[in-house]
Amino acid sequence: MHPAKSLIFFTTISGAGFGLIFCLTLLALNDPFLISPAFTIAGGIAVLLASAGLFSSLLHLGNPQRAWRALSQWKSSWLSREGVLAVFTLGCFVLWLGLIIFSRIFVPWLGLVAAVGAGATIFATAMIYTQLRPVPRWHTWLTPLCYLGFGLSSGAVIMTVLMPDAGLSRLVLVALVLAWLFKLVWWLRADKTSRGGGKSSIKTATGLTDYAEVKLFERPHMTKNYLMKEMVFVVGRKHARRLRQISLIIGGILPVALLGLSADVQQASTLLIALAGAAHLCGLCLERWLFFAEAEHAVGFYYGQN
Repeated sequence: MHPAKSLIFFTTISGAGFGLIFCLTLLALNDPFLISPAFTIAGGIAVLLASAGLFSSLLHLGNPQRAWRALSQWKSSWLSREGVLAVFTLGCFVLWLGLIIFSRIFVPWLGLVAAVGAGATIFATAMIYTQLRPVPRWHTWLTPLCYLGFGLSSGAVIMTVLMPDAGLSRLVLVALVLAWLFKLVWWLRADKTSRGGGKSSIKTATGLTDYAEVKLFERPHMTKNYLMKEMVFVVGRKHARRLRQISLIIGGILPVALLGLSADVQQASTLLIALAGAAHLCGLCLERWLFFAEAEHAVGFYYGQN
């Protein structure tokens, strides 16, 4: 599928924002004394990241001014559930953080609700793609697992960059390793998954299921249309594998090495942690581009792709 920049930015930044909300609330629930000015700044950045990601998703809609109507379809649409959960989570987190900053009131259960809501929002985002049976590579339980893993890792890395004195580098290392381990398993499955997933073919795409052999005689359209632009995007296997390696090195191996080094080199720890955070987000953007670019939609059969 064609990797839309708005969707790449949305899934990456929004996931990092809600991941940061999850990490901050659990950190405060575990030790309220860690709440500091740096914690407050991190909370504000979490809200900005989550909000920026959600607003960027509007750019991919045909009629952004009607986006509010999507919230009413929460009973049947994961897109609507994501919007409802995002608004609810941001409201709970802002209220929880505001009570701490302005009233010095710590409400543990409200923070816990915000943490659960953040995880549920990332899960709902993943389910938007997981539910799509015409894209076999997405239609797996590994997709939400990867989204949750990267949401946690990116949020934890950003929290460590903003709060280097919290001593959470080793926990972030665990989150990074788990997130990329999930992705490696996802890639292994994707390489073994065909466009049809064993159920779709050019026969089912054209409705000519009673014929022994079906071949494309002529293009369905003289010019490119929306389906060809969005659903029939092709990226070379050789280039895809190289990009996978680059994303893993930049987003996984390099941050792990920098965070491990920061634990031993105290004087340069802040700079090393910041570089680790930047590298992880860059690698994550490339991974998310591949997530869309390598997706093979079943509609491709209609245009002669096997």
